[in-house]
Amino acid sequence: MNDWNPRRNVPAKPAQALPAENDHVGPVLEGDGQVVEAIIAAIREAHPDATVVDRGGYLRVLVPHRCVVKRAAVERVLGRAFRLPGDLELVMPSFKGAIDVSHDQVIWEWQSERTS
Repeated sequence: MNDWNPRRNVPAKPAQALPAENDHVGPVLEGDGQVVEAIIAAIREAHPDATVVDRGGYLRVLVPHRCVVKRAAVERVLGRAFRLPGDLELVMPSFKGAIDVSHDQVIWEWQSERTS
């Protein structure tokens, strides 16, 4: 695994410098640095436009409209097995968007107001 550290290499961005977040989705991550690093790297691999905001106690990952992270991509970066949803739940206290979790991937999607 590389020496990339999400807290060292992702400067905090003030709220006014963020993209319009209304349609952005993704996880809020905290805790185990190696697992968080691997999840962020896997998301950035699939979504180069991802924004990571360091809020001090947690990292917020934001991707426009739809964010997908595959278990295999996290495992490749982490260098070991990564179980979904269990290992993700340990480092993700919150998220933005509608979430769909399987054993192979997690998808966060923006959904506008639903009609009844």
